[in-house]
Amino acid sequence: MTKQTVLVVDDELAIRDMLRMALELSGYEYLESENIFDAHRIVLDSGPDIVLLDWMLPGGSGIELLRRLKQSEVTQNIPVVMLTAKTTQDNIIQGLDVGADDYITKPFAPRELIARIKALLRRSQPSEESSLVEVKGLKIDLAARRGFIDQRPLDLGPTEFKLLHFFMSHPDRAYTRSQLLDHVWGTNVYVEERTVDVHIRRLRKALQSSGADYSHLIQTVRGTGYRFSEQE
Repeated sequence: MTKQTVLVVDDELAIRDMLRMALELSGYEYLESENIFDAHRIVLDSGPDIVLLDWMLPGGSGIELLRRLKQSEVTQNIPVVMLTAKTTQDNIIQGLDVGADDYITKPFAPRELIARIKALLRRSQPSEESSLVEVKGLKIDLAARRGFIDQRPLDLGPTEFKLLHFFMSHPDRAYTRSQLLDHVWGTNVYVEERTVDVHIRRLRKALQSSGADYSHLIQTVRGTGYRFSEQE
C-alpha cells in the first residue's frame, strides 16, 4: 500500500524535526519546506495528500499560500491544517474563511495532530465510485491507472494517462503548453514545450480504436494550446 505524503511548511527546524519523527513513526512519507515559494513548488511537483502550514513564514505568510492553493482547481482539494501560535478568534476565523480544513495552535501534542491528520485524510479519500472518471464511453480508473473505451483497455503510457486524467478533470478550458507542463509534468521538470505536442499526438492515437474514436475530444486551440471538450 502506498504511503500517504504530508508536507510540513514551517520555518522552525525544531518543529520540522519533531514532526518528521512523529509522521514517519506513524507511517507517512514526509516532505518539508521553510517558505511558501518552495512549498508551492513541492505541492505542484509532488502532490502531497495533506499540508501542515505555519502562519508566520519568511517571505510571505502561510495565509498567502493557503489562498493560492484553494483558488487553484488543481490544488484546492488538498487538505490544509494551519499550525500557528495565533489563538485569537479573528485569526482562527480568517484561516477557516480562506479555506483551512483544520486549525491547531502551538504548542501542540504530536498525537493530537496525527489524529487530526488521519481524520482529515479519511474524509478526503475518494470513494470507489469517484475513483472512476468517465465521459460517455471513455473511462479512466484512477486506482488501476488504466483507461478504457467501451470496456476495451487503452494503450496509455504513464504520461498519457496523467495528461488524460488532467484533461478529463478540467474539461472545457484551454491550457497553454506551459500550463500543461506545470500541471502534468511538474514545475521542477525541465522539458521543451514541444514535448507536450508529442504526447498529445500519442494520446490522440490511443483514443482511436475500432468502432470508437475519441481523439476529437482533445482539441487544438489556435494561439493558445489544447482543451478537452465534448463540444465541437
